[in-house]
Amino acid sequence: MALVVALPEASAAPPPGGNAACYVTGGGALEICRSADEAEGVYAVPPPCRFVHDVQILRLKETGPPGPLQVIYRAEPPRPAGRQSEEGCPADLRATDPAAGGAVRIGRQVEALAVTLPPTDPRFWSEGLKGGASTEASGPRRRSRVSRQARREARRAAREAGETNKMTFRAQAQAPEGDPSGGAMMVAGRDWAGDPYYAILATATEPAAEGRRRVLVQARTYDFQGLDLRVTADPGTEWKPFGAEPEPGRRRGRSRPTAPPTPARVLDEMGRPIVGNCAAPGFELRGLTGSISVIDRVYHYFYTDVLPADCSAPPAKRRMALYLRTSRDPLAERTWSAPVTLIENLPAETEIRVAKARGMDRWAVAYTCSRPVTASGGPVADLCLHYTTDLSPGSITALTLFAEPVAAGHSTAYLGLRSGGDALGRFGRESFGWMTDRYGNLDAPAIYPDKGGFLTWLDRRAPRIDGSDASSLYGRPVYWATWTVRPRPAAP
Repeated sequence: MALVVALPEASAAPPPGGNAACYVTGGGALEICRSADEAEGVYAVPPPCRFVHDVQILRLKETGPPGPLQVIYRAEPPRPAGRQSEEGCPADLRATDPAAGGAVRIGRQVEALAVTLPPTDPRFWSEGLKGGASTEASGPRRRSRVSRQARREARRAAREAGETNKMTFRAQAQAPEGDPSGGAMMVAGRDWAGDPYYAILATATEPAAEGRRRVLVQARTYDFQGLDLRVTADPGTEWKPFGAEPEPGRRRGRSRPTAPPTPARVLDEMGRPIVGNCAAPGFELRGLTGSISVIDRVYHYFYTDVLPADCSAPPAKRRMALYLRTSRDPLAERTWSAPVTLIENLPAETEIRVAKARGMDRWAVAYTCSRPVTASGGPVADLCLHYTTDLSPGSITALTLFAEPVAAGHSTAYLGLRSGGDALGRFGRESFGWMTDRYGNLDAPAIYPDKGGFLTWLDRRAPRIDGSDASSLYGRPVYWATWTVRPRPAAP
């Protein structure tokens, strides 16, 4: 099913003065500059019953199909045909059910259209809860027989899942109205050793005493059409095509369908599951969201999670940390290292992506932030970016991402994004992603050969295509932007 996309003109109002603004990074060797003519635009405007965010654009080795580009992002799960035919595309959908899963959509894009979302299909979604796909959102003013039945089925499925301690697969865990976290990460497998598969690491949730907890699950694809999911088996685990018909079971001589396979948790090299530090109720789950970058045939998985000491704190006070795990094969079992803490005491809700910089032996570290109070336009939401001095993990630790007090989330390393926002000058810049090569390292569209990279982000403040405020997620536009990085001029 293709996503219907409208492409209005991007907001491109220049900042006062219109002059290029630069800041120093890379240990003083580089500067990042943005000006009023820096390239920005609208990436996608979904209809009111769809959403798009956490977009990763992957450049493949092949220039022909399935390349040159594959786009993967999180979206709403497929709706049942009955509801779709009865109500078309409802305009008042809201994400209200924390147990409902989201879908991973994947689609091919040609180079000439790299700055627009291509037609995509849902490749995998929640199977952990029967009826989950029909409860990914609710229309508060809608009371049809179909919706009432869907809610009853969802409640029953949730009770059954809790009783059996069953994991709920959330391939791209749906973003509720106030939840910016989650996502799926895709990277090439060991193609230098003949592995034809691409690896996908995605989030899932499972019941816990305090609510639910995030875990990491695996999928793989070689043609970007069908996907295999690693599921539990007896013994161990196995790869199983997603959506394959389960083998029928037998009970007292009567045919009885078996339950869908349970996604297997990714285990580290010590056999411990990779799970979020904290369990939480409702939409408060965080953790495991990040990016994967391959350097010298080693996979680097960077992600943020709540500090264990803050699990019981109010959501707005839960400090985050940036972690790193490494592996030499993302599709094998028990290959990920124990986590190494790179940065602690980050502001609550911080999102970070890390990748090898384009054309440099440095890390590029992008993160959510706010501009300083003294900045033009005030302390609005933005995306910030720093480059490290080299490719060592310690060079990331050495970065100063935020000004004091850190909890406020202000930084002078903001990109000065212009697109989006509402009539009051407020912006929502979150659930962001970027373009990478097949190894998760920074890339850019061919039409921007000199740019440092290509970002996309969701703006929950920007107007929906129907002009309503029914949801801060459904129907909200996604924007794109580039940035310029260059050697810092020598001092006179």
